[in-house]
Amino acid sequence: MSLGRTWAIALVGLSGHVVEVESHLASALPAFTLVGLPDASLSEARDRVRAAVASCGLTWPARRVTVNLSPASLPKAGSGFDLGIAVATLAAADLIDAALPAGAVHLGELGLDGRLHPVRGVLPAVAAAVRAGHRRVMVPAANAREASLVDGAEVLGVHHLAEVVRLYGGSPADVEVVPAPAPRPSGDGRRGGPGPDLADVIGQPEARYALEVAAAGGHHVLLVGPPGAGKTMLAQRLPGLLPDLSDAEAVEVTSVHSLAGTFDPDAGLIRRPPFEDPHHTATPAAVVGGGSGVPRPGAASRAHRGVLFLDEAPEFSPRVLETLRQPLEHGELVLHRARGAARYPAQFQLVLAANPCPCGRGVGKALDCTCTSLARRRYFGRLSGPLLDRVDIQVVVPAVTRATLALGERAEPTAAVATRVRAARARQEERLRDTPWRVNAEVPGWWLRGATSAGDGPAVTTVLDQALDRGSLSLRGVDRVLRLAWSIADLAGRPRPTREDVGFALNLRTRGTGV
Repeated sequence: MSLGRTWAIALVGLSGHVVEVESHLASALPAFTLVGLPDASLSEARDRVRAAVASCGLTWPARRVTVNLSPASLPKAGSGFDLGIAVATLAAADLIDAALPAGAVHLGELGLDGRLHPVRGVLPAVAAAVRAGHRRVMVPAANAREASLVDGAEVLGVHHLAEVVRLYGGSPADVEVVPAPAPRPSGDGRRGGPGPDLADVIGQPEARYALEVAAAGGHHVLLVGPPGAGKTMLAQRLPGLLPDLSDAEAVEVTSVHSLAGTFDPDAGLIRRPPFEDPHHTATPAAVVGGGSGVPRPGAASRAHRGVLFLDEAPEFSPRVLETLRQPLEHGELVLHRARGAARYPAQFQLVLAANPCPCGRGVGKALDCTCTSLARRRYFGRLSGPLLDRVDIQVVVPAVTRATLALGERAEPTAAVATRVRAARARQEERLRDTPWRVNAEVPGWWLRGATSAGDGPAVTTVLDQALDRGSLSLRGVDRVLRLAWSIADLAGRPRPTREDVGFALNLRTRGTGV
C-alpha cells in the first residue's frame, strides 16, 4: 500500500479553499477512482492524467488508484486539479520523491501529450494558498505572470508534466515541449482606462454636473432623454472621472476578471475602474452571473468598483432589472445553486439610460411625440418604482439645439473634472475615516440625518420634511437626497451641506421637477 499527498485550491465564488489531494495505490484489479464531490469536468481528469503520465515515458501503476479530494463535502469544479492529481499519484507510485511536492500547491490542466494548459481563476487561487500558508505554488507557464501578481507567492511556471517529474527527482523520457498557448481575455479587451474625454460632449451642463456629483459620491444615475442627446456619451465618460483603484481593490477586481476569463495578465493588475455595458437582450445569468454547478460571475460582478451601464434600460427584461436590487443594496451577489452558493462582489455604480417613450421624442417638443399617453406610461413603467428609488440621481438630458452648436464652446476635459472629484473623495475619506464606509453613497440615513442637522439645524432639511409629509419622497428617497447634498458640498469644499445644496440635490433626484 502506498500513499501520495499534495495540495490544490477549490474556488467557490472568489473564496479559495485549500484541498488536500491524496492518491492511494492498493493491490487490486487496475482501476482509477476519483472521490471528493467532483463535477463532470473534474471527473474526466482520470483519463487526462493517465494519458499525460504515459506521454512522459512513465508506466502507469497497474494497481487500484483511489484519489480523494479533501474536504469531501466541498464542491470542486474545473480541470485545475489535474496537476495535483498527477503529482500525488506519481508520488504514491514512487516515481518521484514524495517529500518534495508535499507542501506545494499545484494548479493546472493536463493535455493528453503532457502539456500544461492555463486555467481560470489563478490569481484568487494563489492568493488563497498564500493566506493559508502555502507559499510554493506550481502553475502552468502561461499562468505564471498572473500568479506572480500575488505578494509572497513563490511561483514556478512549468510547460510539461515531464518538467515536474524531473524537478521532483523522477526520470521521465526526453520529450519535445511545445508550450501551450497563453490565455487571452474572452471579453472585448477594455481595461477600464480613462477612455473618451468629457470635453467631447456638446452642451448638457446639467447632465455633466450630475455626472460629476455621481463620480464624487459614488451615486447611481438615470439619464432620460431623446435619442442622440448624448446619454451614452456621458455614461461612457464616467469611469474616466473616477479615481484609480487602491491596491486591495485592484487585486479584488482583477480576481473577478481572472475567474471570468476576461483578464489579460500581460497588462498587470487592473488599476482603473472597469466599465461593463451588456446588451439589452442579455439574460439574468449574463448580467448577475450563473451557470450549472458553481455559478460564474456576470457583468454586474465584472463591473465591481466600476460602472455598469444599461443602455435602453426599459428594453431589458424585468427579471434582469429586478435582480439588481440585491447588489445595489448590499454590494454583492449571492448565487444559489444545487451544488452550493457562490458570493461575488458587485459594488458598482449603475447608470441607466432611457428614452422618455417608445418614439423617443417625449421630452422638449412634446407635440412631436407620436405615442399615446398609455404607451408612454407603459414604456417607462418597465423601470419599477423600487428600482428607481435606489437610483440617487435622475436627470433629463434634452436634445442639443442648433443654438448650442453655434456657440462652439468646448467644455471642461475629463482631467479637470477628475481633479475636483479626487478632492471631494479626499474630503469624504477624511470625514469617514473611523467608519466602515468609503463614499457618501454608502453612508446610512441615520448618520446622514444626524450629521446634517448638526450644522444649521432643521432649517437645512425643511424642504425634505415637507416632501416626506406629502408622500412625494420615501424615507429612502430622503436619505439619498442627503447623500447627494453631501457630495455637492464636498465638491464645493464646504464642511457640511447648506439649504441650497439640499435643494439642488432634490432637483437632481427628481429629474428637475422638484416634488
